[in-house]
Amino acid sequence: MARAYDFLYKIVVIGDPGVGKTCVIFRFSEDVFHTTFLSVIGIDFKFRTIELDGKKIKVQIWDTAGQERFKAINTTYYRGAQGIMVLYDITNQNSFVNMRKWIRESEEHGSADAEKMILGNKCDMDETRAVSQEKGEQLAKELGIKFFETSAKVAINVEEAFMTLVRDIKSKMDRNMDAKGQQKPEVIKVTKKNSHKKSCLNFCT
Repeated sequence: MARAYDFLYKIVVIGDPGVGKTCVIFRFSEDVFHTTFLSVIGIDFKFRTIELDGKKIKVQIWDTAGQERFKAINTTYYRGAQGIMVLYDITNQNSFVNMRKWIRESEEHGSADAEKMILGNKCDMDETRAVSQEKGEQLAKELGIKFFETSAKVAINVEEAFMTLVRDIKSKMDRNMDAKGQQKPEVIKVTKKNSHKKSCLNFCT
């Protein structure tokens, strides 16, 4: 049976607990927002199929708990990822300070060719902002990657951020086509173990 898509891209979403990773993923994959989510234990993922440049692209978006005790899981789920989103909460200074740690981890365990993007989430909560937009832009410029401020709650820039990342991945993959014009194979292993276990309430925007 023919596949329902032309390409499968894997994107991983990382950052401190509570920055809104799950909310951002649900906003892009299902266009919904929930005031509470059950914290992810291990790994969870969502899919969305989009059309870009006449091709159907199935986007597989991976979410993790973010807690240090799951570090062994986090280091393995970078494998095969063409895109990495690193989130912080604009109302939480510590989550921004920890961005360099997450970037280092993604560089250590992820592919050197993976496209990266920084998201400053919860920008609808400007009255309690702790990190200026300029600081986020400065960090992204320093690292040479793209930056968006987003809000999963009111759907600000989430679609734009994901579509930009997918477009950048596709552009890079197109450049890496082999002489026959065939995309080099990318093997993504999906394990169902711990894929949907959840516990504890996680409030996010």
